[in-house]
Amino acid sequence: MLTLRELLQRRGDPLKLESLTGDVGLDRPIPEAEVASPGLALAGFTSRFMPGRLHVLGETEMTWLGTLDEGGRSRTLETFFGFDLPAVFVTKGQEVPEDMLALARGRGIPVVRTQLKTAEFYRQIKPLLEEAFAPRETLHGSLADVYGVGLLFVGRSGIGKSECVLDLVERGHRLVADDVVQVTRRGAEVLIGQGHELAAHHMEIRGIGLIDIPSLFGVRSVRQQKRIEVVVRLEDWDTAREQDRTGLVRQETEILGVTLPQVMVALNPGKNITVIAEVVAMMHLLRYSGVDVAAAFNERLIRRMKEQRGVREYLQNDYE
Repeated sequence: MLTLRELLQRRGDPLKLESLTGDVGLDRPIPEAEVASPGLALAGFTSRFMPGRLHVLGETEMTWLGTLDEGGRSRTLETFFGFDLPAVFVTKGQEVPEDMLALARGRGIPVVRTQLKTAEFYRQIKPLLEEAFAPRETLHGSLADVYGVGLLFVGRSGIGKSECVLDLVERGHRLVADDVVQVTRRGAEVLIGQGHELAAHHMEIRGIGLIDIPSLFGVRSVRQQKRIEVVVRLEDWDTAREQDRTGLVRQETEILGVTLPQVMVALNPGKNITVIAEVVAMMHLLRYSGVDVAAAFNERLIRRMKEQRGVREYLQNDYE
């Protein structure tokens, strides 16, 4: 849940915000990620007005309000602030009339001024709101960047997810998160994974305890977040279902409504899961570039079988 106070206190103040109504309404939750201009609502047409959005008064709106006589501006502002607005932003550092501020305070609606131009303010605030309102989920697993591909390792507790990722880090790949992976959906089909802030790239290795990956392997061995592209599910050999031997049958899984390719790996003594993980990443890169090894092999096999069948049919019909 995002509040206006959190926007005001955001590190670095990228929006250059200043509350003109003090603490009025700063702790009210922002109901949605939409931000818009009131438009025709200021002229009295309110049948399609969306009061739940954050509303922006740019130079055009403020100049138009300044052209109204005292009675007309009072009626317009009474109508506008009569809605339950989460907040009103005034861009370009413009002066705001005291009667508007008094009306906003009386209705409990915060008025915030920004020094940014209107277009720049929209460009800056929309990504912040989209990130704050993005669907989120916390998963038990380990996330690593392998050859630039985000591999999410999942499986039962103690099956070896952390050990696999540790081996990948030792081979030069990068840890993103271990044990707890926080997943955020960006847009329609992009999943971004990152670790919990308290974990700070620590790993739990059974028999050893907690280890600090950047301290052991250097700052290049970790990254803060990574897009999740493939799910690698580790299973016990005895309980694993029948494995695909050719790669023609694609397995998929779903996270936050996004479908991802999934690779099932059954573990048994002596299996080099680290090399397998590297191959999974490289195969994903090949498919992304348009090369499908399994499909190409299958086509060659079918073509050869047809050719052989043609030769056999010719010989069967040769009676000389």
